[in-house]
Amino acid sequence: MLNKQDNELMCRVGTGTAMGDAMRRFWLPVIQSSDMPEANGEPQTIDLLGERFVVWRDQQGRPGLYAEACLHRGASMQLARSDGDGLRCIYHGWKFAVDGTVLETPNVEDPKFKERIKGRTYPVREVGGILWGYLGPKGEEPPFPHWAFMDQPDAHRINACAVINANFVQVMEGLVDSSHLTVLHSSALARTNDSNLDYAKKTSHMQFDAAPRIEVDETDFGFHYVAIRETEGKRIARVTAFIAPCFIANANGDVWLAIVPISDERCILYHVWWDAEKRIGDEPLRNEQLTFVGLDEPTLRKYGMTIDTCDSSAAMSVANGYRQDRAQQRNGHFTGFDGITQEDAACSVSSGAIRDRSQEMLSTADLAISRLQRCLLAYARAARDQQEIAALRADAGSAIGVSGEIGIGQDWRTLVPHHRIVSPQGARAQRSQ
Repeated sequence: MLNKQDNELMCRVGTGTAMGDAMRRFWLPVIQSSDMPEANGEPQTIDLLGERFVVWRDQQGRPGLYAEACLHRGASMQLARSDGDGLRCIYHGWKFAVDGTVLETPNVEDPKFKERIKGRTYPVREVGGILWGYLGPKGEEPPFPHWAFMDQPDAHRINACAVINANFVQVMEGLVDSSHLTVLHSSALARTNDSNLDYAKKTSHMQFDAAPRIEVDETDFGFHYVAIRETEGKRIARVTAFIAPCFIANANGDVWLAIVPISDERCILYHVWWDAEKRIGDEPLRNEQLTFVGLDEPTLRKYGMTIDTCDSSAAMSVANGYRQDRAQQRNGHFTGFDGITQEDAACSVSSGAIRDRSQEMLSTADLAISRLQRCLLAYARAARDQQEIAALRADAGSAIGVSGEIGIGQDWRTLVPHHRIVSPQGARAQRSQ
């Protein structure tokens, strides 16, 4: 359990907070490319880490990420006009390029004035179906990470996201918690027996062992942990990697996730699947995959898990019973929720916008969760104390998730021999109770 002071330190991400300062030092997903305005289209407001920004594409399709307030007098750039090679504030006509270059200041007589100033824009990269941004100190960007999904064209990749009305840490805790899978997702896992989806085939064995053996190592990029299940005489080791500050390489090996705070009490969960052989980004495979996990648009909108529904009456809340279908539950479904995503989200949302971890009772099943909390607190304390965040030096793209069968006595770390272990787990974990 954590005391309330550490919980606050770990969870608060606004301007000037320690965790917020730490996260701003990394490249973060800003928005999916599919949700970006079209070239020379209207600017769009987004929220990230408790701040408001504007995204836009110029006439050549180049993306820009702007502070919402105009450099001049603070009018919202949401009101700005799309103007070819720049975005023009309607208040006094100042025009900014996507890199912050001030192109025009029509109300200033001195023609050289604009050369002495720079618009409040941020470095961006667009790759893997995602627009990434760096919000930290100027000139101190870390190396841009490179993951396998970034090499795949749209047809071989699925990008999806869900908005969850809970602090990002509790959503991330669910993604490094293997022991809940067999229980919470039991009805969904039962469906894997009859599914031809690769995702289903890779998770089918998890329905048979609710108490996997958990072991954890700290690594240079964050940590990795294993969940070892024994079924039908086989030992299946699923290795998941947490990559600072908010990324997960799922043990399936072809799923990458990011949990990015919108505010202290809301986050956006990015999913990326990829397959170098199959065109999973085309129909019908795309919709089959999204529907199976509850990330199809109708299901997300039903539960208020999109940007335009997360503040509506559809959003999960105590008032609407978190939209749980008790009739479905009575008829045999274990949880009464439509998909895996909704089951996870309900557990995160129902524990409060920011969970009080001083009341938790962790067990050996929760070793990865404890390690996650220690990592996040270390990043926040380093930022607070103006010390180096060691994970910024790591090759984040080398971190992978992987699942495989291992022999009796075989070390699961042979599945990830390139992961650089900083601190191996001292006492091996007991089988979770």
